[in-house]
Amino acid sequence: MYVLFEESGSFKAGTVLADNDASLQVENTRGKRTKLKASNALLRFSSPAPQELLDQAQQAAEALDVDFLWEVCGDEEFSFEAFAEDYQGHPPSAVEAAAVLMALHAAPIYFHRKGRGRFRKAPPEILEAALAGLEKKRQQAEAVTRMRDTLLAGKLPDEFLPMLDQILFRPDRNRLEVKALEAASVDAGLSTARLLLRCGAVDSSHDLHYGRFLFEYFPEGTDFPDGVVPTVPDDLPMADVQAFSIDDASTTEIDDAFSVTARPDGSWRIGIHIAAPGLGFGRGSDLDGIARDRLSTVYMPGRKITMLPDSVVEHFTLAAGRSCPAISLYLEVSPALAVMSHETRLERVPVVANLRHHDIEPLFNEESVMSSHGEDFPWKRELTLLWELATVLEAGRGKASTPQRQTDFSFYVDWETESRDGPGFVTITQRLRGSPMDKLVAELMILANSTWGKLLAEREVSGIYRVQAGGKVRMSTVSGPHEGLGVDSYAWSSSPLRRYVDLANQWQLIATLRGEDPPFADKSPDLMAAIRDFELTYAAYAEFQRMMERYWCVRWLRQNDTPEVVGRVLRDNVVRLEKAPFVFKVPSMPLQVPGSRVKLAITGSDLIDIELDARFVETLSEPTEAELAAEMEY
Repeated sequence: MYVLFEESGSFKAGTVLADNDASLQVENTRGKRTKLKASNALLRFSSPAPQELLDQAQQAAEALDVDFLWEVCGDEEFSFEAFAEDYQGHPPSAVEAAAVLMALHAAPIYFHRKGRGRFRKAPPEILEAALAGLEKKRQQAEAVTRMRDTLLAGKLPDEFLPMLDQILFRPDRNRLEVKALEAASVDAGLSTARLLLRCGAVDSSHDLHYGRFLFEYFPEGTDFPDGVVPTVPDDLPMADVQAFSIDDASTTEIDDAFSVTARPDGSWRIGIHIAAPGLGFGRGSDLDGIARDRLSTVYMPGRKITMLPDSVVEHFTLAAGRSCPAISLYLEVSPALAVMSHETRLERVPVVANLRHHDIEPLFNEESVMSSHGEDFPWKRELTLLWELATVLEAGRGKASTPQRQTDFSFYVDWETESRDGPGFVTITQRLRGSPMDKLVAELMILANSTWGKLLAEREVSGIYRVQAGGKVRMSTVSGPHEGLGVDSYAWSSSPLRRYVDLANQWQLIATLRGEDPPFADKSPDLMAAIRDFELTYAAYAEFQRMMERYWCVRWLRQNDTPEVVGRVLRDNVVRLEKAPFVFKVPSMPLQVPGSRVKLAITGSDLIDIELDARFVETLSEPTEAELAAEMEY
């Protein structure tokens, strides 16, 4: 005697070894013995053999027309054996009954299971919906296969075009396009980003990284709305100064300038002039909404995304040949360079020169300021005086004047020149941080920010302060000391064209100077929200800038076909290149003293993951004590 039964969703047959009425001892076709409840036996038969029954019944079931089975069965619940007898027109054989069972079981949308071996035909409307669903799935599977094949052929499916950014940067795995992309990626052995780049979804690896950033932080694009212009004040007094700025060659948002006026008694009147867009629009305006949304200018090699529209920048940047609205901090400085008093004014400032680092640094540098026989050049007298004042101010903050060995890198991208990796030919230049120009600008900005921060605090006007205590820097609406800078109060106020917190502080300062109610009241939740959003956004922008600098470092090495590089060991197997700000691991490098110079052979590079692969060649030198101290400081 044999028995047919269901186990784990499939049909099995076996030989009955023992029949205990309530249970059966069964040996299946593979020789495995099992205990089976008698009620779980679907069919008992004497022939053919169990495996033959399964094979013959499966073949017969595949030949049955499921649509016809559904048409001829009644609407009531039925057992498969009764239905098999009706269908065959005679008591069915074991194979015939098992074939009907398997056919019914394999068509769940046609026949709903109602128990062990029992079924009921699906109502017409439910069957119609289920069949439509199956057809939809079939069409979707075909679409996925077609799109996958198109991607593998190196082309972009038409379906991808309207939603390319979402597929690239925020893929929804429930979408057919993403399923096709993932399937093609597996078949091609490539990441989805590399596959899409190969298919022309983006023009270059640069556009992939830049597009991802825009998708997350500028989903509406980087263009400004039309017709949003500031009101340029025309009632400001004209300052009796000749101001000049000091900036990098690529700077267009010139926030700060300086002036030096000699007094008959040998003293000086030093002016620190900050661009005043806060005089052209106020809190709650359309321009405030734009600045509040962006919070900062975004910098990256070869590009920038400004916080404010060009119309605002053009009206308020401290460009040479114009008289610009500004907030000016005037210092009365004795012949011995002691600051005797200070005054803040709202005024128009004539700007006569925009000095650029690359023009001035060859003439005004650490060597020249220490020599009385240096070459003469325009603005030498003013720059020298400001540097001497900066040295006094630095000492007054309790900071020792020590030469710095740290290197700053600048990136210049020529977008008109193609390289093998797409548009853009990058040049990386170096300059030592802590030059006389760096010091004079930094010290005068620290003085302005601390003076105006203290003014807001004394007038009990809320501001956005940077506070440092116990080594941790944080932003606060309450004034506090900044231990790292050695000042009692410090409020970012010197870059209102580029940072929203500076712009907010400028509004507060303008209201204070005019005796008006400040735009942000004490403990304003809007001010707290601005701080929170600014910190998060500013950090994200800075991280993006660092990533793109790493990207252009790799491009720089590739475009120059650099086979070997020299780097400085930071720790373990981590190296920083000497001629580019790129830090990476060299697994093959043996243990080195931090600060050692090593030669590395470039063995590979990746513009998607932004990585370099290098092999250790040799140690060039170990650091001196002074170099080791500088590396540790860095």
